[in-house]
Amino acid sequence: MTDVDALADGCYTAVVDSVEDGVATVFFEDDGEEVGNAVLDAAALPEAARHEDAILRVTVVDGALVGSEYDAERTADRAERAQDRFDRLSERPPSDGDRDHRKSS
Repeated sequence: MTDVDALADGCYTAVVDSVEDGVATVFFEDDGEEVGNAVLDAAALPEAARHEDAILRVTVVDGALVGSEYDAERTADRAERAQDRFDRLSERPPSDGDRDHRKSS
């Protein structure tokens, strides 16, 4: 596991993986590529972002999280895309018996 202090100074996309007992597990991405992760005090995140799959834009300086902004729109878009994928995958293809029944109808 990486920690925030292992990240180079800069801006990152952060995705909250989980929040339990006041502790958040967060993955950091740069240009869509995962560059690290950390376990943080959930209070270090904006209140609106203290939930699974929240997306933030964060700034790291000298190994510390110095700024974070919750991106509600990207979070909602990501959740909608995930639900769409789930819905498509959960559609049951017709079984052989269903196809035979429709042919005889």
